[in-house]
Amino acid sequence: MLSQQEISDRFEIQDLLYHYADIIDRKAADELRDVFTADAHIDYSAFDGSVGDLEATITFLKEALPAFPNSQHLNANMQIKVNGDTAEGRVMCFNPMEMAMGEGESHVFMLGLWYVDKYVRTDKGWRIKERAEVKSWKFNTPDFMTF
Repeated sequence: MLSQQEISDRFEIQDLLYHYADIIDRKAADELRDVFTADAHIDYSAFDGSVGDLEATITFLKEALPAFPNSQHLNANMQIKVNGDTAEGRVMCFNPMEMAMGEGESHVFMLGLWYVDKYVRTDKGWRIKERAEVKSWKFNTPDFMTF
């Protein structure tokens, strides 16, 4: 049976993950400082994104996200294992995206991925310490996207 503390921890981590998705879809990358630890390592290389620390990730996202006027990062199948003040997770993300193609044209495609995470409890609540995207599938991506 789960303890009340573990139930609370899991809900807090789930809220953190939903908050992350909302930040990305609103293109509010600076707010990721409230989601990740200052020393986080973030690996978006599965879809040709950046690999590095939090500040490098925020810089990358500020440059990359404007190309996608609309997106939804839908999280499901959250598998979270709490061990005291640390936790690990594997989270499914279904990600439809609209990409601006110029001259008023756009292209809609979808990505399926997993986030593989490590979390840590801080004095400000749970934060993501490590995140790596793992590609599952892609659908209708533009030809120049070769990942």
